[in-house]
Amino acid sequence: MAVVLAIVGLLLSTAMYTLSAQTEQRAREETQHRLEQARDALIGFAVANGRLPCPANGGSTGVEAETTPGLGDCSFPYNGFLPAITIGFQPVDTQGFALDAWNNRIRYAVAQTLNTSTCAGTSLLPHFTNKAQLKQNGMSCQPSNTDLLICQSTQSAPAPVPGNCGPASNSVTNANPSGSVVAVILSTGKNFASATAGAGPDEAANLDGDSVFISHTLSPAGAPGGEFDDMMIWIPVGYFYGRLATAGVLP
Repeated sequence: MAVVLAIVGLLLSTAMYTLSAQTEQRAREETQHRLEQARDALIGFAVANGRLPCPANGGSTGVEAETTPGLGDCSFPYNGFLPAITIGFQPVDTQGFALDAWNNRIRYAVAQTLNTSTCAGTSLLPHFTNKAQLKQNGMSCQPSNTDLLICQSTQSAPAPVPGNCGPASNSVTNANPSGSVVAVILSTGKNFASATAGAGPDEAANLDGDSVFISHTLSPAGAPGGEFDDMMIWIPVGYFYGRLATAGVLP
């Protein structure tokens, strides 16, 4: 009887582990789908309005937050949330913030600076979040390759700082103007942790309010950069301009 019970217990524990893994995989797939939907909604907003929205303020509602309404000067360019109400995204929480599959708020950052040497004409700021200036500056203007940076790890030497991922091998993108990023869309994953509590260095770097973000595969708590289950997609500048040009918004 003891042997039978042990076998049954082993089978049950295996089944529970398999079920848990399948549930986790489904949550990650659903979150990936929502991030892609968010990217499409941002592009749809840009096609309809001639600009990208600003991120939302986490202390209010899921509406874009501008210092001066209508100017596109974002209040939280690197440390805000997807403005779900502004772009018409679902699902949302009771305050109108977009949610991932773990019911954590989806974050969003948008490029603020330009590599002015690439601009054929004017280079007025803000560029990507101001309709008139985006149109006037034109598609030759590229984001600064020291603005939104996607790095592989915080553990390189030298460590990433705003404007630099450290070694070239630590850069996921932004190695040249054609790889520059205009927006980042981020899920903090199942293990949601704040920048000051519970996050390893790699996850904390995605929540510290600067323009450096970390993206890599899942890693356990004992990894050099700490536990990491964040999920992220981004909008390259070429993709952004291409969609607006196809829609007749630019040039």
